[in-house]
Amino acid sequence: MEANMEARLAHRKVRVGIVVSNKMDKTVVVRVTRLSEHPLYGKRIARAKKYIAHDAENTCRIGDQVRIRETRPLSKTKRWELIEVMRRAPVFDSDTPGEE
Repeated sequence: MEANMEARLAHRKVRVGIVVSNKMDKTVVVRVTRLSEHPLYGKRIARAKKYIAHDAENTCRIGDQVRIRETRPLSKTKRWELIEVMRRAPVFDSDTPGEE
């Protein structure tokens, strides 16, 4: 039974992206960018998509690089869960000029 569960988890999609919003409770919005080639001209084009992911411990900050995994539907739009924070975004002091 346990081996069967691990086999199912192994086939779930995994994406790496940047957190663009963490204003919701236990939820983050992750922007995943991929490169695709234009079918006629061959130029590489950056395409982006936003995924709503479950962040159980509210650990993510805007700008963090994270890994997310596909999961069962958790809400109307939330179908991904946070696996790990790969790289933390730098923390800026609130006394920095230009910020209010």
